[in-house]
Amino acid sequence: MDFDFTPEQMAMRKHMRDFAEREIAPKAAANDRACKFDWEIAKKIFAEGFLGCPVPEKYGGLGMDYVAYGLMTEEVNRVCSSTRTLFSVQTSLVALTILKWGTEAQKMELLPKLCNGEYIGCYGLTEPEAGSDAGNQQTKAVKDGSDYLLSGQKTWISCGSIATHALVFATVDSKLGHKGITCFIVDTKSKGFSAQPIHGKLGLRASDTSSLFLDSVRVPAANMLGQVGDGFKVAMSALDNGRFSVAAGAVGLVQGCIDACTTYAMQRITFGKPIGEHQQVQAMIADMVADCEAGRLLYLRAAHLKNKGVRNTLETSLAKLFAGEAANRAGHNAVQIYGGYGYSDEYPVERYFRDAKVLNIYEGTREIQRLIIAQDALGIRNANGQSSGRMTALAGTANEPQLASV
Repeated sequence: MDFDFTPEQMAMRKHMRDFAEREIAPKAAANDRACKFDWEIAKKIFAEGFLGCPVPEKYGGLGMDYVAYGLMTEEVNRVCSSTRTLFSVQTSLVALTILKWGTEAQKMELLPKLCNGEYIGCYGLTEPEAGSDAGNQQTKAVKDGSDYLLSGQKTWISCGSIATHALVFATVDSKLGHKGITCFIVDTKSKGFSAQPIHGKLGLRASDTSSLFLDSVRVPAANMLGQVGDGFKVAMSALDNGRFSVAAGAVGLVQGCIDACTTYAMQRITFGKPIGEHQQVQAMIADMVADCEAGRLLYLRAAHLKNKGVRNTLETSLAKLFAGEAANRAGHNAVQIYGGYGYSDEYPVERYFRDAKVLNIYEGTREIQRLIIAQDALGIRNANGQSSGRMTALAGTANEPQLASV
């Protein structure tokens, strides 16, 4: 693993940082208060081509690697977690999943429009009774001639109300368990498809989160992603990418806390000196810095493996678990450093504190990540009798972990 960034990676990082500070940061607090998805910012992101960072140029992307994508995602989340959600869904969960599992016709049709923002995607896996137990899909797919009729409900779907296309996971036969799950690309304008925004969220208030309802939605068999029964594998591979961008984003949130706290700590005076000169404050800032550096190295290791095409479920889970926990520690300490001011939205640390919590929940709860990591360490085999151990993972085999995510 090369610890030196290439000129292209550094250029992408700087370009994204400049864009985030100029276009995203000034509106982040107001959009959070208004619970507003900012289409003006989104359109500027589309115009820059950021959403296609790791997608090959052949399909309308920038053709850059996962290190560049991770650095870019970190810079977005450094100023706004809600905006980073758009990247995680559009790029990691949707575009990269179509890139891996789609037919050439599907890739040529969908990827360029996902990269330029003409299409917006969402990832319809979670259901009211299927969060971490993702194999318990209740949405049904019934064969009808050359089509399938999809019926069911999805919930906590990021970008659900703004999406033009949804990856919907449904079972063709509930008796088959996870082997009956199949993934479909659904046009959200289809008859019987509707979305309802979810309000009153603790964090990510400037992102769209919705429930999806499907009432006999007709989907051509040609819109199937992979084959019948591949859906669980499709979902798990998507989550390896989603967890990566969440981990990188979590590191960005920690960095945002560091930036806010180091500035404030040298301006706020107590007992005749800046609070940054008090050892208790220094200890909290030191913990943030250590967590930030460690989290960054973990997601960059996962990026390195992704660039090599090596299976990285374990490494991505490690990065997601550690960085998510680190973001929550940083948000907590940032509010503590700001004291009473940190308890109001006058300063960004209150938003960082709220936004951090979801990092322990979505794209696989921290408990699910711990199961993946512990089962690897213990050499426990999953329900398919396959090992998820480190040696198997390093060998690059295609087996998937037993447990999914919310």
